[in-house]
Amino acid sequence: MSSIRKFFKDLSQYPSAIVGLIIIFFLVVVSIYTLIVLPYNEAITLWRGDENVWYKTPRTAQPKWVNWFREDDLLETFIFNTANGEGTKTEEFSNGTNKIFISFPFEYNASSFPQEISLYFTSTYESKEPFVSIKLLTPDGREINIGSFAVSKTQTYRFSQDAKLARRLRGNSPEKGLFLDLTTDPPTIVKGTYELQIEGVAFEENSTVDAEFVVYGEVYGWAGTDHRRRDLTIPLLWGAPVALAFGLLAALGTTLTTMIIAAVGTWYGGWVDETIQRITEVNLVLPFLPILIMIGTFYSRSIWVILVAVIALSIFGAGIKGYRAVFLQIKESPYVEAARAYGAGNWRIIMQYLVPRIVPLLIPQLVILIPSNVFLEASLTVLGLGDPVLPTWGKVIQEGITNGALFQNQFYWVLEPSIVLMITGLAFAMLGFSLDRIFNPRLRGV
Repeated sequence: MSSIRKFFKDLSQYPSAIVGLIIIFFLVVVSIYTLIVLPYNEAITLWRGDENVWYKTPRTAQPKWVNWFREDDLLETFIFNTANGEGTKTEEFSNGTNKIFISFPFEYNASSFPQEISLYFTSTYESKEPFVSIKLLTPDGREINIGSFAVSKTQTYRFSQDAKLARRLRGNSPEKGLFLDLTTDPPTIVKGTYELQIEGVAFEENSTVDAEFVVYGEVYGWAGTDHRRRDLTIPLLWGAPVALAFGLLAALGTTLTTMIIAAVGTWYGGWVDETIQRITEVNLVLPFLPILIMIGTFYSRSIWVILVAVIALSIFGAGIKGYRAVFLQIKESPYVEAARAYGAGNWRIIMQYLVPRIVPLLIPQLVILIPSNVFLEASLTVLGLGDPVLPTWGKVIQEGITNGALFQNQFYWVLEPSIVLMITGLAFAMLGFSLDRIFNPRLRGV
């Protein structure tokens, strides 16, 4: 306990380490929260879903926090659904027909226009389809007839695809023309309270109609959306546990295995040590990244395959040379000679006398290696060699670049995961360098 207290006392002397620990703790909390609230199967289903899954979200919408930096707010997406009790819906059955009235009042005070406007109808009937008429009441007292048609059991009406409506709006696309005063020159945006009214008639006793009204704005959520309408919150959240798991497993697998191999070679010496050193020298000249690219291209892009390949290629790395130099000194220590004298076995000496002595030097290197592996996984994904299933930070960057986010002023698409990656790397680097000063006597006081 005294050693632990001394460690945290020494750590508190480095503000950078405290900041790094806070960030890492936050990432761990986010990872646990993500695994609980958004389980793996659900996340994969959403991430691989098509527009039937993401029909309520706008395409390539910016995050809503961009309005903090704008004088005129961009329009946010809003949704009304009578099935959820939103808006008002009344029904009156008489003379064998069910008269349905649906009203969706909404405030429109934006200086920009929606991306799209859609109505999603669901109806229940046996043989006769209900019939609906749609109109929009504007704040300046105008009444705009949208359209009239029969409704099937599930039907979508997209305002922008109605050519007749566009002609009635003097050639303006409906998502713009509905909010303009076309009597002025040039037309001006009319702000205030609008009301979408739907009058329906169902021709059977138990027949009814529900409507979902979606106005797709230019901002959505705290992370925005991509070209497939997917909420980028999912990969930003799931990127944390994936990145931390990959970085930690790769760092642990590499450092622990390398240390044990170096200890075995140093203790046994002779042809064992020579073999390990020659393998290390050959491995040092092998092109690390091109080999990983070949594995991802010709074999598998699974994150687990890449993880095993990273560990296998890193075991016989430059670390073996450094560990061997330290183990050569420890091997000649008096307590090792004493252990050998009372008959301790080779593996007992390696695991209980050699390896524990180097653990203080191992911990800082382990912490610093984690962000290196996190960036490696993201880099492979940006190159198109990442796991095709998992939603990760690198996947968001890769898809943003591929779909021209940087050329269409959709910088959030690339900047958000990039910033999270940089913050993660900075946190582990600050903690790792501080631990190096604490555990390495030569760096204390520097």
